[in-house]
Amino acid sequence: MAIWAIVPAAGIGSRMNSETPKQYLPLCGKSVIAHTLLRLRQVQGLQATVVALNPDDRQWQSDGLAPHESLLTCTGGAQRAESVLNGLYALSDLANDDDWVLVHDAVRPCVRLADIDSLLSKIAQHPVGGLLGVPVSSTLKLADDNGDIKATIPRENMWQASTPQAFRYGLLRTVLERAKALPTTVTDEASAMELAGYSPRLVRGNADNIKITYPDDLLMAQIILDAQARA
Repeated sequence: MAIWAIVPAAGIGSRMNSETPKQYLPLCGKSVIAHTLLRLRQVQGLQATVVALNPDDRQWQSDGLAPHESLLTCTGGAQRAESVLNGLYALSDLANDDDWVLVHDAVRPCVRLADIDSLLSKIAQHPVGGLLGVPVSSTLKLADDNGDIKATIPRENMWQASTPQAFRYGLLRTVLERAKALPTTVTDEASAMELAGYSPRLVRGNADNIKITYPDDLLMAQIILDAQARA
């Protein structure tokens, strides 16, 4: 059964306080997204990756990431779900309904290949699919709009979701198309599945699969990549 990947990369990274979208920031001699795509390329059975780009993106080609037969591009949307759906449409003539689709954040360059392999292994017989995540270890606080604590939330069975998230091509396309008509914002593929009544499987991954969101995250990613290279 074939495996495909979609990387939504249409965001502008406003929280990085940089004119350069965070996926193109330099990291250990390459751009962030170049590291991410290199990790995905090592997944056994991966047929191709589709990167959903911002319509105004001018850095993709200058970054040396020209499309080829196993690296495709499509136009991304204003929301993640729209970008992923456009990526699915780009695969419509290639993927079968039962093929697996890995959706991975462009700004998670530290994901371990072993974690992706573990995810695919543990959902192989699952009827829906699943995603990498990490159980929450810190105390959770619910705050109001002023930042004052309203409640402490028990952390038992609470997970922090990450990516890749892996689902069958046909089912993922169906639930994302249905989600377009809903007033609820779909923040990841698993939430679209949940809204459709499905229960994806959580698979524990390493905590070093960080998402680069703030300036300090870039330094942390460099430390992680250096440590992984020495391991």
